[in-house]
Amino acid sequence: MRNELLLLASLILAYGGTLIWLRLFGKSGLYGWTVIATIAANIEVLLLIDAFGMEQTLGNVLFASTFLATDILSECYGKKAAQKAVYLGVAASVFFILFSQSWLLYTPSPNDGMAGSFQAIFSNTPRMMLVSLAVYAVSQQFDVWLYHKWWNFTQARCGDSRRFLWLRNNGSTLISQLLNTALFTLGAFWGVYSWDTLLSLMLSSYVIFIFTSLADTPAVYLARFIAAGKVEGQTAKRGE
Repeated sequence: MRNELLLLASLILAYGGTLIWLRLFGKSGLYGWTVIATIAANIEVLLLIDAFGMEQTLGNVLFASTFLATDILSECYGKKAAQKAVYLGVAASVFFILFSQSWLLYTPSPNDGMAGSFQAIFSNTPRMMLVSLAVYAVSQQFDVWLYHKWWNFTQARCGDSRRFLWLRNNGSTLISQLLNTALFTLGAFWGVYSWDTLLSLMLSSYVIFIFTSLADTPAVYLARFIAAGKVEGQTAKRGE
């Protein structure tokens, strides 16, 4: 049960962290969280674990929190703000690839004890990061686009832009996460694992994403409340 408890704790930390950064730093906090979660998830995804009776890579929870951040930005700050978060995540990945690969070019000191560990971790990074970069850009842009398509649909049906948040949140995230799971698993692990393992990874990752997508709906509702409170507070300060 250790892995399962750690995953649940990671989910609480990731979603709670997203909301805390929103509360403390507003829209800029969501941008900062996106950068940190994107880089950390691309390292974490190298680990393969067993949890909930499934073999899976780590990184799913942190990647899910980036979708939470873009959905909050879409809901509270608009489509352009959400797209900016995607661009920041892509830029962070590009520069992390460049820096992490440059570390491997140095000649270590005879007294160094970490070069081998760096080589073991980051020599596998280019393919993983490049695939992740491409899949992240495609799936996140698709998520932002689909979120606003659902929003237009629900607003046209009921005439209220605030209703059916749960539908546009889950309707966009569940579909975009399916795209993300299939593209990333095939791009990152094709030729590394057997086809049976690839299918197992896709299934387990998407099951995790279904759970994380449903779990982030209360977080988006809470984020809308937090963002509204920050706007009211800023308005009151300007009035003073």
